[in-house]
Amino acid sequence: MSSGTTPIDDLLRGSIDHCVKCTICETQCPVTAVTPLFPGPKYVGPQAERYRVADEPSVDSSVDYCSGCGICSQSCPQGVKIAEVNAQARYKLKQKKGYPLRDRIITRPTWLGRAGTPVAPLANFTIDFKPFRILGEKFLGVHRDAAAPEFAGRRFSTWARKHPSPPTGRKIVYFHNCGTEYYEPWEGEKVVQILEHNGFEVVVPKQDCCGLPLQSSGLFDDARKVVLRLARALAPHVRDDPETLIVGNATSCTLMLKREAREILSLEDNPDLKLVSERTYDICELLLELHDRGELKTDFQPVNERIFYHAPCQQQGHFIGKPALELFALIPGLEVTEGNARCCGIAGTYGLKAEKYDIAMAVGADLFGQVRASGADAVACDSETCRWQITHATGEKSVHPIDFLHRAYGL
Repeated sequence: MSSGTTPIDDLLRGSIDHCVKCTICETQCPVTAVTPLFPGPKYVGPQAERYRVADEPSVDSSVDYCSGCGICSQSCPQGVKIAEVNAQARYKLKQKKGYPLRDRIITRPTWLGRAGTPVAPLANFTIDFKPFRILGEKFLGVHRDAAAPEFAGRRFSTWARKHPSPPTGRKIVYFHNCGTEYYEPWEGEKVVQILEHNGFEVVVPKQDCCGLPLQSSGLFDDARKVVLRLARALAPHVRDDPETLIVGNATSCTLMLKREAREILSLEDNPDLKLVSERTYDICELLLELHDRGELKTDFQPVNERIFYHAPCQQQGHFIGKPALELFALIPGLEVTEGNARCCGIAGTYGLKAEKYDIAMAVGADLFGQVRASGADAVACDSETCRWQITHATGEKSVHPIDFLHRAYGL
């Protein structure tokens, strides 16, 4: 794919004509509700797209304030790919205006992880030291108060290499993502142990970022290179065995592999990515499917806790319901309150940016209020960036849903 302007593919372009200007997407948009800087997904999407011409700048720079949460596409009764159209319009805009150094840095979690992990205590000190954060805001444009995870000081892949998974005749390829690799390696260990408990041999190939942060900031050419490199790493492990699946625990990253890279980056014809897309499952999605087939072990011990569950935007973008809630129902003693807020506001790297931090916090205010009012012992959420945002805003512990399954299994 060349580095020139990417035409919206037939699927996205064709969906625009189905827009009937009902404004349902605008009533559902969490960003439009809190700032006049974003006039709405219909306005900057299907409406403005009719005036965009190849190789000409976007007619409205407000598209850059779209967080990419995808709620507009999910809510459209006509099936218009609004968020996807907006993402491609942002790419076109950024090609004309250029990319800030900040966006080139914070969209590369692999680079940051490899640099920060060996010096984790020092790196974490700079994250927590306010004068450094103020300098980061002044010179890079990363907000001084934005949610920033601490480096774990170890990598999940290091643990995986020392943990040979017992052969069982049933394989799972684990896509662990950057958040697990550098910041939450214990989440990856729990995923592996749960899958092994259910009779799978877990294969952990050498892998890299999925490219979603790059895509979300309009760095399409770099995003293509990254996601295709990941697809080349994963595809050989599932090509010769139709029963082998790819499973991930970062719901935004699995959505990138399933659908977003192929649609937004116009990579629907790449054979490796197509194969990976067809085989990729979110972890809760897979476990619930196993349960529906009578194959999930349910030797759960009681977990006597009250928790609050938030289904992040990207998880809902899978169109698989909310499998975590159904899995929670299998755990004795677990009381779950489901929130009904639309979004936490972080949207990957969106809420880190100085000009968008206040918008992100305003978007998430409803969710943060619900978490505080719930009186729950912990918050469960499928996306790591959303968990970091929730903990940042509320001070409440936030974990992946598999944490409670892991405890209930007594692993």
